[in-house]
Amino acid sequence: MSDNRPGGSAPTVLRMVLGRRLRHLREQAGVSFEEAARAIDVTALTIRRIEKAEVGLRIPYVKELLAAYGVGASEIDDFLSLAREANRPGWWYKYRDVLPEWFSAYVSLESEASVIRLYEPHYVPGLLQTREYATALMRVGFPNKSREDIDRRVTLRLKRQDLLAKPDAPAVWAILEETVLRRPVGGTEVMRAQIAALREALELPKVRLQVMRFGAGAHPGAFGPFHHFRFGFSELPDVVYTESLAGAVYVDRPADVVSYLEVLDRMSVQAEPVSRTRAILDELREEL
Repeated sequence: MSDNRPGGSAPTVLRMVLGRRLRHLREQAGVSFEEAARAIDVTALTIRRIEKAEVGLRIPYVKELLAAYGVGASEIDDFLSLAREANRPGWWYKYRDVLPEWFSAYVSLESEASVIRLYEPHYVPGLLQTREYATALMRVGFPNKSREDIDRRVTLRLKRQDLLAKPDAPAVWAILEETVLRRPVGGTEVMRAQIAALREALELPKVRLQVMRFGAGAHPGAFGPFHHFRFGFSELPDVVYTESLAGAVYVDRPADVVSYLEVLDRMSVQAEPVSRTRAILDELREEL
């Protein structure tokens, strides 16, 4: 996966998986990039881009490559069926007018993850925001956009939350700075409703929240927010996402991902235990 995605076509998770499967099949068959390229009359760079999911899976190309790698006819048919599915735009495609290309990859990862662990020092994670809270944030982030544009961005954010109600919903484990719960986004009533929504989210079997109190002092994650994704596909490694004003960074190098996981583990010990979260939320809501 490319580390920085300021533009270009963001792949679906399935396309990433199939790209890696093609690489594995090529290597297993002992076929070089150049030999694979000659099989479909393209450059070696194109083969690399197919395997990295940087381009769509053209069905005729995939069929010829699989044949060149010695894959059987029935397996080719199954692979091509998956390739056609992978080429279909994700549900978020219809929101492309308000969805930055670099964030499209995030939505794809989020939609297919089996585990999402994250640290947020500033705001409630998008998966857990109320409409009013999300609207207040969008108005600050996009002060020159129309009401219709803001509404569309908020609708996209709320649509992402549908995955929490699915039978195969991902396990979500979030560590929030106390600042997140005290920053008055949208005013008192919006914050009271948002904190109440977080408390309701704790009733979901796969949602865990921890609060990093001010009194915990310095901790290893204080450099900024980040999200870690794990998947049910053996071909797809864990991915860590961080963002800036201009784009995003997607990290999948194992040594780097392990560093982020170690930080999350250390922070989970330093933050208030999950068993205390309900009481903390009630306490903060009463203060509003």
